[in-house]
Amino acid sequence: MTSPVIAKWIQVEAAEPFDAYLALPPAGSGPGLLLFQEIFGVNAHIRAVAEQYALAGFVVMAPDVFWRQHKRVELGYEGEDMQRALAFTKGMDREALLRDIASSVAALRARPEVAVHKVGDTSESAPKVGALGYCMGGRLAYLAAATTDIDAAVPYYGGGIHDNLERAASIRCPVQFHYAGVDNNIPPEAVEKVRAAMAGKDTEFHVYAGAHHGFNCWARASYHAPSAALAHGRTLQFLAQHLF
Repeated sequence: MTSPVIAKWIQVEAAEPFDAYLALPPAGSGPGLLLFQEIFGVNAHIRAVAEQYALAGFVVMAPDVFWRQHKRVELGYEGEDMQRALAFTKGMDREALLRDIASSVAALRARPEVAVHKVGDTSESAPKVGALGYCMGGRLAYLAAATTDIDAAVPYYGGGIHDNLERAASIRCPVQFHYAGVDNNIPPEAVEKVRAAMAGKDTEFHVYAGAHHGFNCWARASYHAPSAALAHGRTLQFLAQHLF
């Protein structure tokens, strides 16, 4: 059966153009959702997640984060691919990355497929855009919330968020955090640092007991279906509340 989702690679028109994977919902329009990759690139899993959220009604765009080093990186999760992924991550330019995040937000919000929603009872309208990311992408979703005007953010086991807490004061949109209960990369004390830094803001924290880092990815050994299903449902509810 043919999927009702239309998905393709596009070029993001910006001062520094780069590629992104775009997935359109069956209705053809909807709120915008930026999907930030893991360190393994916009690979088959991330493209499938883009289509998964497009089926739920979102216009999903997954930018190619590593494009300055190598375009359209696509890696697996072990061995040499893991080493290449770590090398790409280490080679990222932080300031250039923030520019790309801002360009991605602006480009997605400007797309004709991103639905315009009425604000209150007035005739004014504004297209809404959220950010969702996994691991490194979780950190990028957090940075998008801190440095751009997105309307909601959902970081999954965001690696390094607890090392970027100086950005927390700048966050104005609702944020829903998802963490694994057993995560060698993000121990419980790191989660508590993030929770403390976000105190007083519109946030949710969900920790999945027994789940390991990467629990949402069905292509990884750490995939944990019960936690992934629960987190996905919570994410959809959160995004529907803040973007539709």
